[in-house]
Amino acid sequence: MDLQLPPTLRQLRVACSQCNLMELCLPVGLSEEDVARIEALIGNRRKLKRHQALYEVRSPFQALYAIRAGSFKTTIVLEDGREQVTGFQMTGELLGLDGISTGQHVVSAIALEDSEVCVIEYTRLEALAREIQGLQAQFHKVLSREIVREQSVMMLLGTMRAEERLAAFLLNLAQRFAARGFSGTEFRLRMTREEIGSYLGLKLETVSRTLSHFQEEGLIEVQHKNIRLRDRERLRGLIQAPLSH
Repeated sequence: MDLQLPPTLRQLRVACSQCNLMELCLPVGLSEEDVARIEALIGNRRKLKRHQALYEVRSPFQALYAIRAGSFKTTIVLEDGREQVTGFQMTGELLGLDGISTGQHVVSAIALEDSEVCVIEYTRLEALAREIQGLQAQFHKVLSREIVREQSVMMLLGTMRAEERLAAFLLNLAQRFAARGFSGTEFRLRMTREEIGSYLGLKLETVSRTLSHFQEEGLIEVQHKNIRLRDRERLRGLIQAPLSH
């Protein structure tokens, strides 16, 4: 129980309760001394305004970023100058993993709203992982989950119809919100419909038309950027059987 935890660990649990870094420390059975070292590692925070870049393509890789509040999109710029959205990240998720292999970022990370991140200097994280038993294994679990997520997106774009893509996207968002203690049926889209289309490989008109069709069918309720999932089971069913027109 939290009441029995040492003060340092109790504070860290509160600070990181919505953070992906919880998986890097709390389950490992750390001593107070190790917890204090990790607290020092993630103590630096950075605030960003809406549309501000956390880092840009080809900028030097120096740190990972745990989203403490807010949300982001990651993007690349295509040869014709168009922006391609490669992902959306929310509170409790990590940014910056794209830069580990090459030493520079291969995407840009842009705040979708006023946001705050915890800055984790990567060289210090690596050094600490060598010293704290179990920390490296937990970090590898985070990396593995990101690989699985990327594979899921590739399958989404390669095999699904427009209705299936959008249904899967909404259900995925709902699941991620619910996992962080928020409502899994009502949420606000921080990204634009154009950005959703870029991510899903759909035109803006297709996204708008499909959302309207979902609302007409009683699957969702849309009010500007606010979404309410009215029939999650039927939405799931769309991924196997397209909605009739």
